[in-house]
Amino acid sequence: MELTQTYPTDTTEFKGRWIHFVYELQERICTALEQADGKAFFGIDDWQRAEGRGGGGRTRTVENGTVFEKGGVNVSVVYGHVTDTMRRHLQIDGAYWFACGLSLVLHPKNPYVPTVHANWRYFELYDEANAVTDRWFGGGADLTPYYLFEEDARHFHGTFKDAMDPFGKELYPRYKKECDDYFVNRHRHSETRGVGGVFFDHLRAGAETDIEDLLSFQQANANSFLDAYLPIVNRRKDTLYGERETEWQEIRRGRYVEFNLLHDRGTVFGLKTNGRTESILMSLPPRARWQYQYQPEPGSAEDKLLQVCLHPIDWV
Repeated sequence: MELTQTYPTDTTEFKGRWIHFVYELQERICTALEQADGKAFFGIDDWQRAEGRGGGGRTRTVENGTVFEKGGVNVSVVYGHVTDTMRRHLQIDGAYWFACGLSLVLHPKNPYVPTVHANWRYFELYDEANAVTDRWFGGGADLTPYYLFEEDARHFHGTFKDAMDPFGKELYPRYKKECDDYFVNRHRHSETRGVGGVFFDHLRAGAETDIEDLLSFQQANANSFLDAYLPIVNRRKDTLYGERETEWQEIRRGRYVEFNLLHDRGTVFGLKTNGRTESILMSLPPRARWQYQYQPEPGSAEDKLLQVCLHPIDWV
C-alpha cells in the first residue's frame, strides 16, 4: 500500500522512496516480532482519512500474545492545509503540509521485558504555489524498563550509537541528551519515562549535510531497531514473575500514560491535525494503575529503577 499526496512538488520521487521504505520496514519489524512472540500475529487495518482530508495509512496491532500484551506498528502518509490550530500549537507556517512516518509502541506482558517506543518521520511544508518551503526528518527510540538490567540499557544505547557514529561521533551524545530532556514527566519532579535512547527533530539539509545524507542517517537508525530491542526481549521473556512485579509494572505504565497524554508532541500533532484517534492512542497500555503517594521500598529493585529515572545515566 502506498499513498502519495496530491500537491505537485519537486520532491515527489524523494517522498516516494521514503514511503516505500517505511512500509517495507513495517513489514520487516512485524514479522520479526511475530517470530519472537510465537503466538500472536499483527492484524492489518488499511485506512483513509475521512471528510476530504488527505492520505491514510496502515495500522498493524497485536494483542494478548505470549510476549506482547499489546502493541502497534503504524504507518501514516497524510497531508492537508495548515490550519490556525497547527500554526498556534505546532509553530509551523505555510499553506500545505505532508507527513509520512512509522511509529511503534510495544507493551510486553512480562514485567521484566521493557516497553519500547520508536518513530521515524519525514515532514514537508509548502506555500500557496505548492513549492516546498521547508522539510525535515525526526524520530528516535527509547526504552522503558520496569526492572533495571544495566546490560540491557547499555545494549540498547550502544546499538543506536553504532548506527549514528558513521555520520558523526558527536551525534549520539547530542541525541541521547535530547532524549533524556524530552521524555520527562516534569510534573513528577522531572522523572524520566525510562532509561532513554535517542531523539532528534527538525533535521534539515544544510551546507555540510544534504537531504540524501539525512535519509541515509534516518534509515540507519530505523534499521537498527530490531538489533537494539529483540536481544533484550529474548533474554527476559521467560523470567518468572508474580503479583508484586505486575503491580509495579502497572504503576510505571501509569507514568507512561501521563507522558503520552500531557507532553508527547506526536500525540498533540495527531490530535491537532484531526488524526485517526484509534491509531494515535494505540500507544497506551492495556492496563495501568495510579496509587496515591506510592513510593517503592528504599533499596528494592523497584527503587533502583526509580533512582535511574530521577538521575539519567550515560550508558555507553
